[in-house]
Amino acid sequence: MVKVRHDSAHPLSTLRAGSLGNRFMAEVLELREDLLVTKTVNSSFLGTPDLARWLRSRSLGTIVVAGIQTNLCVETTARMGGNLGFEVLVPLDATTTFDLEGPALAGGPPLRLTAEELMTATAVNLHGDGFARVTDTADILKHLAGKPVREAAPATPTAMVLPANANETAGFGG
Repeated sequence: MVKVRHDSAHPLSTLRAGSLGNRFMAEVLELREDLLVTKTVNSSFLGTPDLARWLRSRSLGTIVVAGIQTNLCVETTARMGGNLGFEVLVPLDATTTFDLEGPALAGGPPLRLTAEELMTATAVNLHGDGFARVTDTADILKHLAGKPVREAAPATPTAMVLPANANETAGFGG
């Protein structure tokens, strides 16, 4: 189990080190980690210690990425994991995100996507473009029990990567 904490360098961010929002959620605190990665950007692969090196040193070729936020930290970590040659599984029902507003274009209203639309877009982006196999928790649990995951089980040992700061449950970023 790899826990990932986002330590924002922005002084006003609720993700900055030492802030209330920088703490892990209670459910995550209960889990024993084999590694704690701290990062200042969306990807868990650009943190400290080097996640890719740690995974490879243990011959872990498959990662399961779950946590917060689906369309930011989870998606970015999954994309980079795929680019780095890892087999990536994303149980979509083990992620969450929040509604997001973008710019107003050509004088129209601001673009807005609901959390559900963002999760759908992430699933299509990751799975459709081959970065990851998007699945569900039931399939991941089957895999961990030694049963095949839909679309063929990975052949290598698996690590769970969990980006999950507490404040992100309230929809704050940084």
